[in-house]
Amino acid sequence: MKTHLLAFCFALAGAFAAPMYANPASDLVEARILTGWRGEDGRHVAALHLDMKDGWKTYWRAPGDAGIPPRFDWRGSRNLSGVAITWPTPRAISQNGVRTIGYANSLTLPLHVMPNQKGKAITLDGTVELGLCKDVCLPLTLRISQELPKDVGKRDPRIVAALAARPFSAREAGVGRVVCRMTPIDDGLRLRAEVDVASQGAGEIAVIETDNPQIWVAQAQSARQGGRLVIETELYHVDGKSFALNRDGIRITVIGGGQAVDIKGCPGG
Repeated sequence: MKTHLLAFCFALAGAFAAPMYANPASDLVEARILTGWRGEDGRHVAALHLDMKDGWKTYWRAPGDAGIPPRFDWRGSRNLSGVAITWPTPRAISQNGVRTIGYANSLTLPLHVMPNQKGKAITLDGTVELGLCKDVCLPLTLRISQELPKDVGKRDPRIVAALAARPFSAREAGVGRVVCRMTPIDDGLRLRAEVDVASQGAGEIAVIETDNPQIWVAQAQSARQGGRLVIETELYHVDGKSFALNRDGIRITVIGGGQAVDIKGCPGG
């Protein structure tokens, strides 16, 4: 496990080698909330919209070993019960031999906002921590504040397009048999997943996540066997402890050719 964590640390060190003050955030990205619309059920659909300088990118929720996963803190908000995110399909980005997963130039990230009291305005107020990368990587904290009116009804085409760009569900993609087998290794587990799923196109990759943030998942390797995708990775506890893996909490995303499939749960076989 130490070898894997050292490789991870060296990748991050290389990414952040340049001075952090070299590119102020205001010069690199413009962030705003698209106010969206209110549904009949009281839920408000808004979006975080990022416009980045040409060639800059930010990261998906599972960005790879050298990426920076976005973090959201809405504790300053009013009339807010919760926020759920729909992630548009990302793409694999290779830089200096390191693969990360994210979005280039711009991103519209739909936010499903649940109020405490229906029929009243919601104020989204908080911070978004994210990474912004080109030749160097910068961790940024953006302050966001926006009122979402109670009577907005017109759908924003930018948000509609971002919602449509989400990965297909396993059912929508016609995914068949899904099986995960686990083998103990030093300090961790090796996971082999076999998924009957059609190819997602050129540059197909697979990403495996778990519902336990204390489990580190190595970059998965995948290969096709006809209509079956075989995926292998290794998992370790970040503190070197033994751990149990919740099969229902395993999430496999197959990405390629501008589309993706989101597969939740991986039973034994």
